Amino acid sequence: MVGRQVPSMAEEKTSDPWPELRDLPMGRRVELQDGRGQSYVGTVVSRHGFLGERILQLKLSNGYNVGIRVDPGATFRLLPDSPRQVREEPGPQRREPPSLGASWVALLTTGGTIASRVDYETGGVRPVKGEAEILAFYPELERGGPVRIIPVFDRLSEDLRPADWVTLGEHVVGAFREGATGVVIAHGTDTLGFTAAALSFLLVDLPGPVVLVGAQRSPDRPSSDGPSNLQAAVLVAREARLGEVVVVMHEGPSDTQFAIHRGTWVRKMHSSRRDAFESRNGPELGEVDADRVTLGPLARPATAGPAHLDGPIDDRAALLWFYPGLSPVHARAISLDVRGLVIAGTGLGHIASSHLEWIREATARGVTVAMTTQCLGGRADPFVYATGRDLVSAGVVYLDDLLPETAYTKMVWALGHATTREAVAELLQTPRAGEFLERHAGVRGR
Repeated sequence: MVGRQVPSMAEEKTSDPWPELRDLPMGRRVELQDGRGQSYVGTVVSRHGFLGERILQLKLSNGYNVGIRVDPGATFRLLPDSPRQVREEPGPQRREPPSLGASWVALLTTGGTIASRVDYETGGVRPVKGEAEILAFYPELERGGPVRIIPVFDRLSEDLRPADWVTLGEHVVGAFREGATGVVIAHGTDTLGFTAAALSFLLVDLPGPVVLVGAQRSPDRPSSDGPSNLQAAVLVAREARLGEVVVVMHEGPSDTQFAIHRGTWVRKMHSSRRDAFESRNGPELGEVDADRVTLGPLARPATAGPAHLDGPIDDRAALLWFYPGLSPVHARAISLDVRGLVIAGTGLGHIASSHLEWIREATARGVTVAMTTQCLGGRADPFVYATGRDLVSAGVVYLDDLLPETAYTKMVWALGHATTREAVAELLQTPRAGEFLERHAGVRGR
């Protein structure tokens, strides 16, 4: 049913409009006046199961969605489609590669908020697919030179698995071998920290930056940060003389300032703020301010290359978060299915003494049990309290100031490179990707 179209609100009949409004197709533009005289103009958006009865959801011209209760006294009229609602044809999906000797940046896409746009036929958000459509949607990307788009995944970041880190690493190495100056990975923010840490351990001898970037706010919102984040990431990939994996996201409320975070230090600290990402236990490596990239003294320089992937990995690992009441039976069950287990302990790296028995059993079977801290600053230290010394005696390996997600991804990498518990423990405690930092006065989180 298309609904009734009338010249004006004054001529609208007084019969209940809800049966017709409820059946309007997605993408239809409508002007609605509720029973209190408030008027709304917007595009019909798909209803979901959490909407109450008689609620019409519209996308307003400012980009926000609003749910409107349609009482029997409400009136409406249908509006013509605006030019903005016409979907753009993506055009050719491939372009000629950059000419030999030209400086270019590779952009790997994996899905997530940053790789989406508003679909005005449905009023919702859909993935941006294909090189031509992405470059049309982000026209500023090639302001400094060519960008080659390489689609890898089309999934939400929570659906990515450890094997996908290897796939991404292979694409990074391939891009550098084909001549890319730097590589940008557009990634969902929820597990971006895990991927950044994993690639930091997997990728070796980088001749340029590998920059992960995401968006906290979808493109249907006026405060969307996707385009500006991506522009800053491409700038870092093109100009920074970096030889490591980093994350580039908003640094604060400014629209032009972005932080460069080391891939093994970064943590998502807020669910929705644009400046959600922070470096923990170490400083930011640099910043982007408008069109200027500045690097600090801890940034690792680019190498002569060639880049290569230092696999394999073994994902028979788990991350166990200790909490009061965690059952030793539950924890033991987890330890039976893995070769490596990272415990995010309290304070300096503690877990209740009731867990010592299964930990001793696990390490005796050859399982590598490692300890880090849940705290977002400081380091795990087994030699302050008796609890820590007992854990060391049970075979637990302490990982200093590694974030839990960094410790987990390093465990996955180390298990792929060693067969014995002792060899895995040695790899975990050996610096590899700038993940450990000596104490420095004034460093946040110390």
